[in-house]
Amino acid sequence: MTTTETTTDANTHESQLRERVIAGLEAQGVEGPFGPLDPMLGGHSGLTYRIAGATEDFVIKSVPPGQKAVGRHDMLRQARIMSALADTAVPVPGIRATDDESPAWFAMDLVSGESLEPVLDDPAVEGGLAAARMRRAAEILPALHAVPLDTLPVDGEVLSPADELARWVRTMNAVPPELVPDADRLEGLLTASIPEPVAPVLVHGDYRLGNILCDGTDPAALIDWEIWSPGDPRVELGWFLVFADGTNFPGVGREVAGLPEPGELIDIYSAAAGALTDFAWFDALGRFKMAAIMGHNLRRHREGRHHDPAQELLPETIRRLIVTGIDRLA
Repeated sequence: MTTTETTTDANTHESQLRERVIAGLEAQGVEGPFGPLDPMLGGHSGLTYRIAGATEDFVIKSVPPGQKAVGRHDMLRQARIMSALADTAVPVPGIRATDDESPAWFAMDLVSGESLEPVLDDPAVEGGLAAARMRRAAEILPALHAVPLDTLPVDGEVLSPADELARWVRTMNAVPPELVPDADRLEGLLTASIPEPVAPVLVHGDYRLGNILCDGTDPAALIDWEIWSPGDPRVELGWFLVFADGTNFPGVGREVAGLPEPGELIDIYSAAAGALTDFAWFDALGRFKMAAIMGHNLRRHREGRHHDPAQELLPETIRRLIVTGIDRLA
């Protein structure tokens, strides 16, 4: 298919989607006139657009043409969990319209705010502001984990710590060993000391400041619900803490002065959720996961499957994540 044909198909899709979105919003009492369907950057699981009504703006998430609405592409699954959380202490955008006709889409309120990872994203966030946002995120996380599962549209299996480890071992094993030095040692330490599971809770799956729209210091909306599931709360907290320390990302990130120490964030979480057990294991697991993801991305780049020279900055970070993961367990 030529570039011209691809562009024409994309324009046709957007034109048809806009008509369906307008009809869906009008059916919910939203008044026009409506603006164009403007593509928004970010996100990898679907197409994201912005559209303006007469007095309100909305974000539209759509299944890409030709993709099945399963897994990360299941847009309506995301809409269902956000709808279920609308009256809880978890801040989420309001869902305004859904449409299960292929390709499926949903419309949610446009929430103003910044979703920036202080140690990774640009522009840089001032240290005091970044620290306040991180503390607030640690305060909100127990509220997420406290939502009763029987009030939610749970549709997947519960992943135990052993299941989580097995999932990321598969990802790591697909990476050439020379790209992830000593990953086998970290895997061995994790395998030898898998903790007992605790009662499952709702987990977002990618909880971090990069997925939280902040209005000043306050979390305004938790976004990007592609991989939510019932699971172990310690897995989520371990992942969150990977992004709390810029020294985890030499060469690709930055150190931010004044960020709270991981121990402080754990204390903030535990004050509401209760004491944690075996947390060193989950701290190490978070590092293993990130190293596996980065190793996978670096492999794809070097194989020519996704050309991105920035991936060549990753080896030092991968080594750092693995070494510090080993330190947590050795």
